[in-house]
Amino acid sequence: MDYRKEYEKWLASPALSEDERAELKALEGNDKEIKARFYGPLEFGTAGLRGTMYTGLHNMNRHVIRWATQGFANVIRAEGTEAMQKGVAVCMDCRNHSAEFARETACVMAANGIHVRLFESLRPTPELSFAVREYGCQAGVNVTASHNPKEYNGYKVYWADGAQLPPQHAAAIADELTRIDIFTGVQSMDYEQALAEGRIELLGEDCDRRFMANVMGMVNDYETVKKVADDFGLVYTPFHGCGYKLVPEALTRLGIKHLYCEPKQMVIDGDFPTVVSPNPENPEGFYLAIDLAKEKNVDFILGTDPDSDRVGIMVRNKAGEFEPVTGNQTGVLLLDYLIGAMKRAGKLPAHPAALKTIVTTEMARAVAEANGLDCYDTFTGFKFMAEKMNELESAGKNTVIFSYEESYGYMIGHYVRDKDAVTASLLLTEMAAWYHAQGMTLFDALRSLYEKYGWYGEKTHNLVMPGLDGLEKMAALMQSLRAQPPVEIGGVTVAQYKDYSDGTVRDAATGAITPMPLSGSNVLRFELTDGTHIVVRPSGTEPKIKVYILTKGADAAERDANLEKYSAWVKTLA
Repeated sequence: MDYRKEYEKWLASPALSEDERAELKALEGNDKEIKARFYGPLEFGTAGLRGTMYTGLHNMNRHVIRWATQGFANVIRAEGTEAMQKGVAVCMDCRNHSAEFARETACVMAANGIHVRLFESLRPTPELSFAVREYGCQAGVNVTASHNPKEYNGYKVYWADGAQLPPQHAAAIADELTRIDIFTGVQSMDYEQALAEGRIELLGEDCDRRFMANVMGMVNDYETVKKVADDFGLVYTPFHGCGYKLVPEALTRLGIKHLYCEPKQMVIDGDFPTVVSPNPENPEGFYLAIDLAKEKNVDFILGTDPDSDRVGIMVRNKAGEFEPVTGNQTGVLLLDYLIGAMKRAGKLPAHPAALKTIVTTEMARAVAEANGLDCYDTFTGFKFMAEKMNELESAGKNTVIFSYEESYGYMIGHYVRDKDAVTASLLLTEMAAWYHAQGMTLFDALRSLYEKYGWYGEKTHNLVMPGLDGLEKMAALMQSLRAQPPVEIGGVTVAQYKDYSDGTVRDAATGAITPMPLSGSNVLRFELTDGTHIVVRPSGTEPKIKVYILTKGADAAERDANLEKYSAWVKTLA
């Protein structure tokens, strides 16, 4: 694509507002910035679109939103009249321009004869997944960039099962987009007209009520919460986002009397003024919540990301300070607790199973199998977990009680097919209250799990490769690791090489190659003779390669030494 020609096309388009035109005119003479914005369109993948909010072809703006929606509308229309009548649910988070982008999405869908259920205001991502399933929609769109910095927005796409779009449909949309002119190839209509004609229907309290009925149905132990309600408390922060309403509602309905919501971060604001990053994976964002927790003398803090699909926790340690619990650790705590709580409540199904991603701790497998559950790996992304859940349950093989990934995402229950911070927050709080009744904090509980199941440890490294040549660098590193895989890492011999692109396992000693169940993803796994696994994969949404160290030691000291040793090797890759 000729980026200068594309830039001139945008400048000349009557579709631009005066502000947009002024923004582009200000780039004249800045060839590097013009190229960055116009060298090509944002790539439409299974996660939809994500990018910074500027005027330009390679950015998130109303023109790109309309264009993407036209491509999606074409794919829905190709499914036939029934699919168009089932329609699409559209939701948005708290980010700047999210409401505008959601309305643009609705107007394009409506103009294409597709019925739209548009949320009247921001809602958590899991409620969008729920709405697709509950109202029998053909598809869904959520305008969100999840936990990315404030400059970003995104366009997440869902199919009829409530999960993010499967690869074949994403590919079909991407193919449609190659034939659609961004300005002249899009059908849209007036929002008020679409409302008046019933083409757009607003969703609100009815969906909230149905969603929360399902969420509260996941409670296992009201009685224990009631017993400790007078002396158990917690702090909650939504990081300025969508969890501000339904998470406190769920915890209050659980029976929590002492719930302290961090007031500055309860304010909906797409600029996220109190944090550098609105991501519960980053513990520094919890500083206000920690101050409040110390003031109120509670041991437990919950934080959900802007679209309320991820949740992070912090717990008070023996020194009286708050420390983060990783996504891997949180999932292990929750899995172990759910198995016990469901058994006590008589709710554990026959043939239960847990799902985790290939980069999630192997401790989850140890917990599941020690308690009689099957444990299955999937690729990273809840669309793959949803696919696996559907496969297992339709075959009558297993009922999945818990699915999670290390990046703070948890899926519990069967009414959503995506990570769900509302339900997870509810059950994490029930768990914290149950341990409180045993005289334990979650810090104590985690240590007891290590003593029971083994001293597992994990660390993730991000090898950031920005710029126009970033993709080339990422591809070159993956190619070199395939062409010349390491014989040893940190002085420990590699036993097996797994390449998830073609689904092969190669024995390092004999060279024998065998197949494995998962294939079709650009991921490499090196399994060492000491039981350590190192997984390397390019990020699907950011310019970086992620390297995951999954190890185990005889005790905490050996585990930590392993993490340090293997981290030193990872740093040589950058």
